[in-house]
Amino acid sequence: MSLVQHERAADVVAFERVAAQLGRTLRPGDAVAVSGELGAGKTTFIRAVVRTLHGADQATSPTFTLRHRYDGEPPIEHVDLYRIEDPRETAELGLEDAFAPDTVTLVEWPERLPELLPAGALRVRIAGVGDGPRTIAIER
Repeated sequence: MSLVQHERAADVVAFERVAAQLGRTLRPGDAVAVSGELGAGKTTFIRAVVRTLHGADQATSPTFTLRHRYDGEPPIEHVDLYRIEDPRETAELGLEDAFAPDTVTLVEWPERLPELLPAGALRVRIAGVGDGPRTIAIER
């Protein structure tokens, strides 16, 4: 059975509050797929999750490096698949290693490589861009 939660975030504070609420539920081994248009706030959402879990604002977009690791308890892997064009690249880049039982893994642009995500990954869909309000759907 899947749980779908819809939240409407009228501003950045409300948006980050939803991310923090999600962050408090995450445990090692969890994977979270964060989808939305360019400018929807995927990295901002992930930054709030990382801050909630680690108490520090250390998250940056890994668009060009594809993967960042944030040490702490639990360690967090932040993967950005925006630049992936060929699924064979994941093996060359070792992206499968980002999904470990002791790690929380957060993935931006998961629709570029859906087969990379483990079964049971949490899905976050962000609708809205720019300065407007966002709608966030979270599905377990």
